[in-house]
Amino acid sequence: MSAVEPVHQGTQAWSDGVFLVDKPEGLTSFAIVRRIRWLLGIKKVGHAGTLDPFATGLLIVCVGRTATRHIEQFMNGRKTYLAQLQLGVETETQDPEGTVTKTAPVPELDSATLVACLQRHTGPQMQAPPPYSAAKHKGKPLYTYARKGIFIEKAAKQIEIHRLDCLGYDAATHQLTIAVDCSRGTYIRVLAADIGSSLGCGAHLIELRRTRSGLLSVDDSLSGSALFAENGLQLLQEGRRGIDEMLHITGQPSV
Repeated sequence: MSAVEPVHQGTQAWSDGVFLVDKPEGLTSFAIVRRIRWLLGIKKVGHAGTLDPFATGLLIVCVGRTATRHIEQFMNGRKTYLAQLQLGVETETQDPEGTVTKTAPVPELDSATLVACLQRHTGPQMQAPPPYSAAKHKGKPLYTYARKGIFIEKAAKQIEIHRLDCLGYDAATHQLTIAVDCSRGTYIRVLAADIGSSLGCGAHLIELRRTRSGLLSVDDSLSGSALFAENGLQLLQEGRRGIDEMLHITGQPSV
């Protein structure tokens, strides 16, 4: 996607607020933040929960000092994802952005086998951040080390998979589609690799879409692609949500 700048930048007075954005595939979460900064002419902009470039879906963007102070609260709550796994292929990054490291034949899988496998991965469990992730080590994201061939192992933390549903399996392409309802801090890439390991063929994540964060839904969000159109500023202004409103929706104390 081309990040073409609009002709005019926002110049009118602006108050702090929150935006729900449907991040498109191919853009980083920071690219959305950078775009909103440019449109509004405000430097203090941050997001609550990173989505990888290949992933799409709900991104919560906070504008202004008061809003950004509440990023931590907006990150709380369960997350819901739609994910597609490629069975039989493992990659260096556990997603489509990495090089293939291993392939294996995929066994015949029926619905009962898949449901039983997913059930085994449901519930409280320990999960360590993958080497290619934004988790920090000495102030730098792990992926900056991994890209140099230095793989840092971080301690595993407890997460919980509240629900894990099989939405479909294509036996011809060996692609499995699942719905995941999980706690904050869960890496769906790691879950995908674990599922592939349990099935005996390996797997990596090829598509990911965040549909909910706490009580917030992607159905109520602005199109991230539309923010790069000529009327991006107008759309942004129309989609602003007040901080008190958002705190009320998410069950947090008001400002």
